[in-house]
Amino acid sequence: MQPLIPAEDIQRRVREMATEISRDHPLGVHLVCVLKGACIFLADLARALDCDVSIDFIAVSSYGSSTKSSGQVRLLKDLDIALEGRQVVIIEDIVTTGLSIRETVDALREIGANVVAAACIVDRSAGKADMGVPLVALAQYEVPSYQADKLPPELAAIPATKPGSRHLGRK
Repeated sequence: MQPLIPAEDIQRRVREMATEISRDHPLGVHLVCVLKGACIFLADLARALDCDVSIDFIAVSSYGSSTKSSGQVRLLKDLDIALEGRQVVIIEDIVTTGLSIRETVDALREIGANVVAAACIVDRSAGKADMGVPLVALAQYEVPSYQADKLPPELAAIPATKPGSRHLGRK
């Protein structure tokens, strides 16, 4: 398998993202990682930041046991640290519609956090998703989403193993 983005390009972009976040928030940020897909990205970004940083984790789901988003975000793991008055950046793996981040932003603001941005590995909306905060993405692509009955035959032939992904014939 050939990587879509070379490792050196990813590392360079993570450093650029960290520079931007550090510049905009020199007094520090609290990173809230949406589990589990963004953990490695969170670690790389946190190490590259040139400001004070603290970290916490949440788990959310809009899929449940389905392969289709319900449109409702459920909190599966709550924060361990009080965020009232803190500058918060939400860390996500993939943004498709922005629903999970938008709901997370609202929930964190309700408890007094100052959510200032979100960062993700891949923005599948190519910058079109509205999360209510600026989004800094490692990569942006416009990737179509299909309803089950409108899926092209070549994609329908690949079994879905979890929301948002296809198995591609590997065990």
